[in-house]
Amino acid sequence: MRTLAVLSMHTSPLAQPGSGDGGGMNVYVRELVTALAQAGVDTRVYVRRFAADLDEVIDVEPGFRVVQVPAGDPAIAKAELHEVVDEYTEWVYEDLRRSGDVDAIHANYWLSGLAGHRLKHRLELPLISTFHTLARVKAERGDPEPALRAAAEQEVIGCSDAITASSTAEAAQLQRLYGAQTERIEIVPPGVDHAFFSPGDRRGARRALGLGADPVLLFVGRIQPLKGVDVAISALAELDDGTATLLVVGGPSGPDGHTEAARARALVEELGLARQVRFVQPQPHHLLSTYYRAADVCLVPSRSESFGLVALEAAACGAPVVAAAVGGLRTLVDHGRTGFLVDGRDPTVYAAYAAEVLGNPSLAGQLSGEAAAVARHFTWSTTAARLRRVYADLAARSLVLCAA
Repeated sequence: MRTLAVLSMHTSPLAQPGSGDGGGMNVYVRELVTALAQAGVDTRVYVRRFAADLDEVIDVEPGFRVVQVPAGDPAIAKAELHEVVDEYTEWVYEDLRRSGDVDAIHANYWLSGLAGHRLKHRLELPLISTFHTLARVKAERGDPEPALRAAAEQEVIGCSDAITASSTAEAAQLQRLYGAQTERIEIVPPGVDHAFFSPGDRRGARRALGLGADPVLLFVGRIQPLKGVDVAISALAELDDGTATLLVVGGPSGPDGHTEAARARALVEELGLARQVRFVQPQPHHLLSTYYRAADVCLVPSRSESFGLVALEAAACGAPVVAAAVGGLRTLVDHGRTGFLVDGRDPTVYAAYAAEVLGNPSLAGQLSGEAAAVARHFTWSTTAARLRRVYADLAARSLVLCAA
């Protein structure tokens, strides 16, 4: 593998995670490509230009280049991005055809998958697809997506030469809901940057954030119905501890983001928690480690998660996690050993597990140590090495055929 084209149409790895459409996928693409570049794979990441004043090419580091593709109005809503896939695809095609040196295409999310599928056939290159979230999984959890998306995912899965899954749970979902062929699924968990995310001084972290010795709960994520910030707020109320603080780190995301943010603030007022809930604007990714270290418990009440980078980062910093028993979180959190898993969305259950951690320093220390130890097995260099093997293997195979 010499040169790789990574498609990330709807969001840039350079965008701020936790706001707009920036989230775990931004972190995934940025950290993965950094690790690939350090391993000698020259990678170009094609994103859609979302601001008119951005340079066309940004060299992040040797071997890591971000290319801004002029496709559609920079301010177009995410829900309308499917309308500019053709324009995005054509521009990337011309760029790849001129360069003539790309060995494979790695598409992220269904929009990039549509482009990748077409580029695969026009350039006769292997296609690797990573979906990050799946429409039919979200629909099962009460977050329906347009039928167009599920159909597009089905099409891309049917012609991908390899499909990466972050966990065995996601692999099973790909098979059950989309009929993905087992031999084409590669389980490649994301990693964590241990230079930033590692255990540290809790008192120092709290001083940096203006917090005292009282209990601290933490929620990190985009403010949208999928992530369940309302469950975290209600769990604080159920905890019934007037000294506890809940930090909510993240900003509105998606078409319902601002509505969800307003609903969350209204819930805080309704429950009389105005003095105990602190809303924090999205933070530069590496600074999140201070918040994880400051927390007694990190709450991850998502409706669905293919993996759950927040849970991994929290664990790496030694923060016990109380998470929803969904998707990759079920394999990432070892119930009773590194944290706790919750079936359903009952805030009283989240509060009960949080109280168990807060009320038992010995248990809290045990969970913290075990969580950090497990998290050390997840590194971006390992993720990149696994994908390099996938890329190399595909180079020796015939391309998967489809009816397109």
